[in-house]
Amino acid sequence: MAPKRRGALQLVQREVDEINKQTDSLVKDVQNQVGSTEEAFQRCQELQMSSEETLKKLKELTKADELAPVGNYDQRKQEEERRLQNMLERLNSLSLELSPPGPSSAAGNVSKEDSEDGTDEDDDSDDDDDGDTDGNDGEDEKRAVKPSSQSDPRIYTVLSDFKGEQEGDLSVQRGEVLRIIRKTADGWWLVQDTKGSRGLVPRTYLKVQKLDEDDSDDDNEESEEEEEEVEELTEDRDKRRFSIDATDVLSAMGAIPSGFRPSTLNTLLVEEGETYRGSHYIQPELSQSQLSFKDLFLDPDTGRVGVSLTCVCFTLWGCRMIPTPGVGVQVLSRHIRLCAFDGAQVLSNIHTVRAAYNSKSPKTWSFSPRMTGILPTLLDGECFLRCDSTDPNLGILFELGVTFIRNSTGERGDLSCGWAFLKLTDDAGKPLPNRTYELPVNGGTPYETDVAVEASATKGCGVFQQMLQARRQPKLIVKLKSTNSRTRTQLSLLPDTLLHSLSCVHLLALHRQLLADTLLMDRPTMQDADLICSPILSTFPVLLDQTDLLDALRSAWLEAETSMSRAQKRDLSYLKQEFIKVYMSSVYFLLHSPSLPRHRWGDPPSEEQRARVVYATLETLKNLQHSTGQSGRPEVFVEQTHSHLAFDISELSFDLLRVARKNTNKGPLFFT
Repeated sequence: MAPKRRGALQLVQREVDEINKQTDSLVKDVQNQVGSTEEAFQRCQELQMSSEETLKKLKELTKADELAPVGNYDQRKQEEERRLQNMLERLNSLSLELSPPGPSSAAGNVSKEDSEDGTDEDDDSDDDDDGDTDGNDGEDEKRAVKPSSQSDPRIYTVLSDFKGEQEGDLSVQRGEVLRIIRKTADGWWLVQDTKGSRGLVPRTYLKVQKLDEDDSDDDNEESEEEEEEVEELTEDRDKRRFSIDATDVLSAMGAIPSGFRPSTLNTLLVEEGETYRGSHYIQPELSQSQLSFKDLFLDPDTGRVGVSLTCVCFTLWGCRMIPTPGVGVQVLSRHIRLCAFDGAQVLSNIHTVRAAYNSKSPKTWSFSPRMTGILPTLLDGECFLRCDSTDPNLGILFELGVTFIRNSTGERGDLSCGWAFLKLTDDAGKPLPNRTYELPVNGGTPYETDVAVEASATKGCGVFQQMLQARRQPKLIVKLKSTNSRTRTQLSLLPDTLLHSLSCVHLLALHRQLLADTLLMDRPTMQDADLICSPILSTFPVLLDQTDLLDALRSAWLEAETSMSRAQKRDLSYLKQEFIKVYMSSVYFLLHSPSLPRHRWGDPPSEEQRARVVYATLETLKNLQHSTGQSGRPEVFVEQTHSHLAFDISELSFDLLRVARKNTNKGPLFFT
């Protein structure tokens, strides 16, 4: 009998298991001091490369690569990705322990005593034997102290000051020249400065040093080896460069205006995983001691979540005079991405609001269209921002964008149609008053200045021409507003940093209360880190990334509230119990529905199919609830008439150590 062929995901799982075994063996050998440190360091580097290659291969897998249908495919794939990320963290820590130290800071000013020990830089011929014993590390350390003019593609420049907060971090200053020793997929690169110190630095703080062509002819063999290494390690950067080239091509063809750029915030959402998503910021944040919570505490008198800082509420009114792409591009979505911004880095999650489009006014975008029933969260222009930053330049960054597909090649992409910034304080440091603001829309990226969204054909400097030009400038209209006392109370219960739709505040507040009860009251001790059986806490953050499911929960909860009395609406214990029932009988079942397509941004057919499945499933569950008179029945998952996907342990239990946010600083928003 022929052996059974394994699917692509199973083959990757076997590779992950093998890497895990080798990692455990390496850690054991290091602890028992088996073999030399150089051998262990080489093994560690080989395992890091294997892990990164396997992670890249895993991220490229799709269901279409499987020989047969695989149940719970996405959950299994995510679990393997988490395993690889954990192994990379272990290997990075081990690599820092095993990496040989660099030359001392006094290498350029050695004394006579040092020269007697064989470290004099002038005696190159006498040090050949030492160089052979040191291997490649000696050559790397010599290249690390080269000036920035050398043609070394691994030389980077620091864009902003970074202060290391944890063991293994390297503090660097702006303008400093660093040599990259190792690049990893998690964004923390191992670098070496001119003094020989080594440590981890976020890649967002670094920019590649331009090469000089005059020195490119020296050491041809070394250059060829370094070029091959750089090509393997910087594939992500090459992809970004390709997207910029594609934008230039579209601009040259006249398909897009000259001020359009690849979407900066969309790049963060795609490349940084969950770091800038609402599902990440809704999780509890650990304090600096890692033993308590920074933004989650209970009022001992009322048993409610403690009130923290205030926030800003605003409404997107619309945009006008926004240029339209040419005929060679089909627009799938017009939207605005929002985030807290201080001029250097993104300080919150990135929230997206889709604009309504009218073919009769193609240059005008509107928000919050009128419709029957509840307004979808994706179209709701009323938002709130909570941010714990005290930076005087704090404001809201608005990036106008389109998701498009090229008619000729079928290539999808995201473009920025311009950006606007609303600083939340005036020159005196006082909060801005609640009124309507017309913000100019600038072209380029948030780090480019004096870039027009569209080249102007108006010439002359007369008053009339200036008036015409002012009317043709792209504008974003935003209104700062106040809310009622009930909404302000609900907003005060939310995490210290979050940007989302104002229509979902009551659901976020209930989730926050359940989270506080579970973590602060139900756990035996604050140091307890066991898995917590709570399907709601483990799956609710997913709704912030799939707003159609969040709208389904809003609809189900609104119907449940209509049957409550006034006293029941004031009873927090009753509200939490009913919220659990409504959640389990609506959204939790939808999350495991086999007929629900996978969420994909900017895909109209998929969005329409998901809307039909959500509506049909909610109607079926509603009829079942009316016939039985009960809600939140777990029996719905075992009835033959309702099929569902297999359950995963991550969807049934809340893992505090995995989802809790660490109290760390983000790097500035720069791209190389």
